[in-house]
Amino acid sequence: MQAIGGGPLTKAGEEFVADMKVKGLYKPLAGLQKVIRFIIGYIHLLTAVAWFGTILYVHILLKPAYAAKGLPRGELVLGWMSIVVMAVTGTLLSFARIPSWEVFYTTRFGILLGIKIILFLIMASTAVIVTFFIGPKLRKKLKEQRERLAGEEKKDFTIEELHAFDGKEGRPAFIAYKGTVYDVSDSRLWKDGSHLRKHSAGNDLSELLKTAPHGEEKILAMRKVGEVTAKGESSLTPFHERIFYFFAYLNLFFVFLIVFVIALMRWG
Repeated sequence: MQAIGGGPLTKAGEEFVADMKVKGLYKPLAGLQKVIRFIIGYIHLLTAVAWFGTILYVHILLKPAYAAKGLPRGELVLGWMSIVVMAVTGTLLSFARIPSWEVFYTTRFGILLGIKIILFLIMASTAVIVTFFIGPKLRKKLKEQRERLAGEEKKDFTIEELHAFDGKEGRPAFIAYKGTVYDVSDSRLWKDGSHLRKHSAGNDLSELLKTAPHGEEKILAMRKVGEVTAKGESSLTPFHERIFYFFAYLNLFFVFLIVFVIALMRWG
């Protein structure tokens, strides 16, 4: 019996394969290779969701000032695990999708993939700078502030100094209300410096209490530890802290930009 199929591709078949190569969708893989690629792609996507979701969460709910006190160990571990996993899985996926290096500069898919890789490398570079250069400076500054305030009988806090008492990683949890600073460290409602996962210690909550389901008596019953002062508010923000905020908002912009590039690759 004569086998059906085989032989050279027709003109339509060649055009179809060429179009698949342009989109980065054509590279012959065996059955097991396809399964492995699927698993790697799933891990890559899941890690991206976790990393990007953390960045959005910090910006939308916690605000960058939360991390400006020095990156908590949990966020650092998650961030670096995400970067490493995405780098490894992304490299493997690129080899599985790209038939040749020419695709990177001769096809629309390859150019978009190259842009995505460059944006990722920039984000990873900012993580290196923040972790090993800016982070230690932020922690040192906050430690000096806490030591100075601990030695004062009557404490006057600037808003910046108040940020250091966020209740995280064993630090005291202080909040400000109508110019007075209260210690909420022993309250079960402020475990780990968070109140109902909506409000964070280390901040002035005067305006937020207006929408609270309880009155100010809950706050006034807490132990007073000092007053809020305007002293130092007009001073310039240290250079390393300004760089931190710049990187924070730059990474937020890159998250939206990378998602936009992925949308172009898939559906554009």
